[in-house]
Amino acid sequence: MSCRARSVLAVWEDGKQEQWRLHCFADAGAAKTFLDHFGGMMFDPKLDRENGRARGTWRRQGAYERILELGPLSVPEILRN
Repeated sequence: MSCRARSVLAVWEDGKQEQWRLHCFADAGAAKTFLDHFGGMMFDPKLDRENGRARGTWRRQGAYERILELGPLSVPEILRN
């Protein structure tokens, strides 16, 4: 299973921003296997990058919510607030 990793700036409608890492797969089956193991969110370049016009930016819907747990990974309790 091969993938490319890249960083994007996730921008929410309320103006909050956060640096995120995307793992890009050529094969949808490999992406599904990765998602099943690690958790996460699917990224659709046509929708999330405004048809490719927003380079390096991932437009997110709604208000920002901090992610404390995602798949087997979590933020340690001391760093949560």
